[in-house]
Amino acid sequence: MSRYERAFGTDWDSLDKTEAIERAYALGVATTLGEYHPDELDALRAEMNSAYDRSVLDLAFDEGKNEGRDLSVERSDPEDEQVWAELVGEGDPDGTSTGGRTGLPESLSEPDVLDRPNLDHTDAVERPSFLDKD
Repeated sequence: MSRYERAFGTDWDSLDKTEAIERAYALGVATTLGEYHPDELDALRAEMNSAYDRSVLDLAFDEGKNEGRDLSVERSDPEDEQVWAELVGEGDPDGTSTGGRTGLPESLSEPDVLDRPNLDHTDAVERPSFLDKD
């Protein structure tokens, strides 16, 4: 059983976008360490609803490969388990990462540019402060 299978498992029915991206990143790290899972990567891609989501998933996979390779080169005597633990950590039975880095690389985070304002927030209908007399 591979590191990826031990940490995340492969018997999932459906995943949300964030879980799929975490798994793709871990698959990239695993590939660097000699464990390639093309069927799992294809299944993750099939789970995505749009071309944009699939491209972000591919970016996560590539980022995992790059960071795994960079960390292996950076260390004079790298051990695969140390590289895996530092970048991915272990996983919970529900498939979420529990160790290693403190989240995915910033390049994989969702942009906040497209966030919609909170509908309960009333600033949009209040009188602008520049119209008030001092």
